Order: sequence, then C-alpha cells, then structure tokens
Amino acid sequence: MTLSFVTEPDAGQLRAAYSCFPTGVVAICGEREGAPIGLVASSFTTVSLDPPLVSFCVQHTSETWPLLAGLPRIGLSVLGASHDAACRQLAARTGDRFAGLRTTTTEDGAVFIDDGAAHLECSVVDVLPAGDHKIVLLEIVALSARPTVAPLVFHASTFMSVQALGG
Repeated sequence: MTLSFVTEPDAGQLRAAYSCFPTGVVAICGEREGAPIGLVASSFTTVSLDPPLVSFCVQHTSETWPLLAGLPRIGLSVLGASHDAACRQLAARTGDRFAGLRTTTTEDGAVFIDDGAAHLECSVVDVLPAGDHKIVLLEIVALSARPTVAPLVFHASTFMSVQALGG
C-alpha cells in the first residue's frame, strides 16, 4: 500500500481526516440566572484518574462558552444513542436549545441531559489556548455512570450509535 500525503492541508481536508476518528458527544451545560445554557462537543476526553480530570475543546468564537466559563459547576452529559435530535438542538445557533428536553439541575447549578450514558459534575480547573480553540480542563466533583447505555458517536460527519458491549 502506498500512502499519499497532503503537505499543506486546507480546512476541508483536515475535517475529512479528523472525521475518520469516531468520538463520543457530550452536552456541557449549566444554569445561569435561573435558565439552562449549554453546548455540545465531540472533543471530550479523559485526562487523569488522580485527580479526576477530563477536558474538551471549544472554539474561540463560541458565544455560549463565556456564559458557562465562570459558573461554579458545569454538567457534562455523555449523550446516548437516543440523543441524536437533542444533540442537534443543543448545537443550534438559534432557538430554545432546551425546549422539550428532560434535564436535571444540581443545587450548584450543573445541568444534565437525562438518560445519558454518564453524567459528570465538574469545576473548571484551567483554560489553555490551542490554535482556533481553547482546551478546557475540568475536575470531576461527582458522577453517575450507566455503561449499558449505547453512546452517541460522531463519525464521518454524522451521528451514529454503537451497541453496548454484551448488549
């Protein structure tokens, strides 16, 4: 097999290459002034067990992240296969992102999308610049996991599901 490389890839070529790697999708939500706010990210990753850290990336141009950044707690919901429509709704630039969604809010203001594969209540530890994005490092302060829920996966620029192991 011969590999053919592009030495100066454009944005479209980069997106095509990045789309070859399947990723999970998380909703990142909190409560501000009594109302839920949130965004979705496919750049979520685990970082450390001790201390318990996770991260995600957000574009510098995000208008939602500045509203979430200063909150004492943020909820990360690992979306399940049944959340395809909810994911698109939460990612919309206009309209009520939470209309019709079932959510749970903690006393500290973390907002979770119900029926997710996992829910992580987090605090922001650091935000690092990284090209046209920011890397947000979060510490987990509480969690709930449901490993039998099939996750929502973003692959080849579309959402799909993966069957849970043993399911």
